[in-house]
Amino acid sequence: MKLDRAALDLHPLPPVVDGDKETKGRVLIVAGSREVPGAALLAASAAMRAGAGKLRIATAESIHVQLGVAMPEAMVIGVAEGEDGGFAPSAAKAIVEQAGKVDAVVAGPGMAKGEACARIADGLLGTDARLALDAALLHSLEPLKRGRSSVPLLLPHAGELAALLDCGEDKVERDPVGCGRRAAEIYRSIVLVKGVTSHVVTADGDAWTYSGGAPGLGVSGSGDVLAGIVGGLLARGAEPLDALLWAVWLHGAAGAALARKVGRIGFLAREIADEVPALLPR
Repeated sequence: MKLDRAALDLHPLPPVVDGDKETKGRVLIVAGSREVPGAALLAASAAMRAGAGKLRIATAESIHVQLGVAMPEAMVIGVAEGEDGGFAPSAAKAIVEQAGKVDAVVAGPGMAKGEACARIADGLLGTDARLALDAALLHSLEPLKRGRSSVPLLLPHAGELAALLDCGEDKVERDPVGCGRRAAEIYRSIVLVKGVTSHVVTADGDAWTYSGGAPGLGVSGSGDVLAGIVGGLLARGAEPLDALLWAVWLHGAAGAALARKVGRIGFLAREIADEVPALLPR
């Protein structure tokens, strides 16, 4: 199926309601490392631009104050940090505790690979929060032996999907939809296979293909923004599939808008999220 506005009409987002910040949902961004602190900022900003009401960020202890200044809308929690500047394994407990206080969690952008990722992923999958997993956490994910009340969303590019399936990246490039479906089955999830053409795939074999956007979306930090948009929509109460379909379209439409304003390439990932509010359904 083609992912366009007609397809999105069949997967509406929750209506916008009047009310305070509590009515618009709470999101936790688990992201960043000493070397890549900006990933947390990109994802967090995008979650708010997608309409989330309250924001928490859990990140490496050495960068949490700076992130708090850069993102004054957030409560920023510094968690235990390893020598590599990423999360220490002991950080998993604090992160799971924070996940119990929110509606949705985005985890993975800018995180360093390591033992902590497996512990964090396993802990988050045991919570009731709506969940989107990205980047480093995808390299540490184990096949799910049980279902969850909310289907997790996985956001891999071709290399990460190959790691999830323990296969070559060339196989993913030859059959992205088939590989996405296999991952959705193994990990009891909905999978976004990212690329110039992206595919949203369910374990039942349903698939949506998106080929819009602009060449400028292929830039550092763009995937972090996409993950944040997903999280913001999940926090607002969107069903996982609906949130992912809309996030892919919004990310692409934002890129197309920037291509018209700035040029087909040369815009920054930090600019993508600013286009999202005007694209959301009224």
